[in-house]
Amino acid sequence: MPRKDTTRGAASAFQQVQRQARTLLLNLRKEIRLKESALSKLKQEEARLGSLIGRVGGSAKSVSSGPTGRVNWRAVLSALPKQFKAADVRNVRGLKGKRPSEIFAAITRWIDAGAAKRKARGVYEKV
Repeated sequence: MPRKDTTRGAASAFQQVQRQARTLLLNLRKEIRLKESALSKLKQEEARLGSLIGRVGGSAKSVSSGPTGRVNWRAVLSALPKQFKAADVRNVRGLKGKRPSEIFAAITRWIDAGAAKRKARGVYEKV
């Protein structure tokens, strides 16, 4: 008894899945565009309200993510001058309340990572 040709049915099933995936992808792209336009409108409204209260430019780039949030120590390092002291680290916005042990732990991590090196006692340099 001759066998049935199954390749034709498999190809059409695969093509159906491809068509469904293509449709889903098109719908997803449309939804992304709608959300992006809504987001840009919200950003424009934020800028207008910010200018109304006297804030210039966009939102300020913060070192921490909130009053009790984690500190982005890479952003702190990028905000420092080429040569810096621990006191310079403390003057970066959002680090006033940090203990000296936390500041020196961050400096030690930077040195271990190769992002900074010790020049003299209390003086460090970005690499």
